[in-house]
Formats: sequence, structure tokens, C-alpha cells
Amino acid sequence: MKTIIHRVDERGIAEFGWLHSRHSFSFGRYYNTEKMGFGLLRVLNDDIVEPGEGFGKHPHDNMEIISIVLDGELEHRDSMGTGSVIKTGDIQVMSAGSGITHSEFNHSNEKKVNFLQLWIIPKERNIKPRYDQKYFSPEERKNKIKTVVSGIEPDGMLNIHQNASISIGNFVKGTEVNYKIQYPGNGAYLFILKGNIKLNGYSIAEKDAIGISDAAEIPFQTDSDTDVIIVDVPMK
Repeated sequence: MKTIIHRVDERGIAEFGWLHSRHSFSFGRYYNTEKMGFGLLRVLNDDIVEPGEGFGKHPHDNMEIISIVLDGELEHRDSMGTGSVIKTGDIQVMSAGSGITHSEFNHSNEKKVNFLQLWIIPKERNIKPRYDQKYFSPEERKNKIKTVVSGIEPDGMLNIHQNASISIGNFVKGTEVNYKIQYPGNGAYLFILKGNIKLNGYSIAEKDAIGISDAAEIPFQTDSDTDVIIVDVPMK
């Protein structure tokens, strides 16, 4: 089992007045040669956008882009004609493929929106762009791991164009968890939204992350009520 730990105070910081962003990997003005991604997970940004503000129209291509709204509402518009409001508990998946433009704004003029955005490199370039969105209730992940995004498109999950998955778990203190890698040879990147876990002898606290590779199973224990996101991703 190979382990890499990213502490909360090691993340890149971007402050633009209207945007407060924390980067787990090199992104924008933040560049760290030791943090270029974890396997094919290229971006994990923790963004807070002020009321009424947002990202104007901008292009993407050849990337699987996943947005997870943690608090508030995010408004989305794109060149495919899609328009939606992504609310707390919603997850959005966009395959940029051969090219797409989109914008993202805080839908509220009164409340901030906090969301995670993850980019995963696809297994094939220049596919037809596509969009999907789904709500997952807290009950679906209470004291268990709920896979919400997957490359195999089973019922009830959002699909991405890669042999990868994203799972969420909300656990009470003292829970023993054993996560099983979903695709042979993949690694797993665990990002702690809330709480604290013990994994492989390490204590991983709120907004810390730990990446595990060369393991088929990843056992950990929660030291407090804990919310965790697990990204199961090819390492090359």
C-alpha cells in the first residue's frame, strides 16, 4: 500500500473577492510540481462563490468535470443548450469531449454557494459532449459508501467516460469502513469533508486528503462523525 497525504494547510489558495478557492492540485495561478494530480484525477477545487457572482462563459475540452454542491445553489448554462440550477445534494457531470463552453453562477443574491469541482482525464478524446445531473439524499449514504458517479453507468448513478468512480459516505463516530477498489489497478483519493479518520496509521482531519495506491481494499475508522468523498481513479 502506497500512501500520500495532502494536509488542508498545504492547499493552493486563490482569493478574488467574489471567489474563495482552495486547490488540492496545481490549478490557475497555483503551481506545484509535486501536486499535478492523483493518477487521472487532475483537479479537486473547493470553491466558495459570493452571492450573485460567478464564472462567465469559458471553454473546456477533453475532460470529465464533476461538480458537487455542498451548500447553496449553483446556476449552470452551456453551449449544448443546457440550463439548470444545481442545489445542495445535487451532483453534476459534464463530459467536455470535443469542446464546450459554459458558465457557472451563484443562483442566490443573498447566500454564498460552496461546491467541489473535480476534473478526471477521460479514456477517449473528442467524444460528443454531454451533461447530466442528479440529486442524492443524505439517507442514501448514511453509515455506508454510496457510489454516485461511475464509468460503468449502472442504475442510479451518473456516468463518466473513464474507468473511475466517485463515492460519498456519511458515518457516525467509531464506524469501521472497508472500501474496496472498484476497478483493478486503480487508486483511491479520500477527501474529508467533515470529521476525522484513522487510515494506515495516519490521522486524516477535516479538508485533509489521503491517496492510496497498490491496494485492493482500504480499511479506515472514523474518530468522529465524518463525511468523506472517495475518488476511485486509474493511476496512469
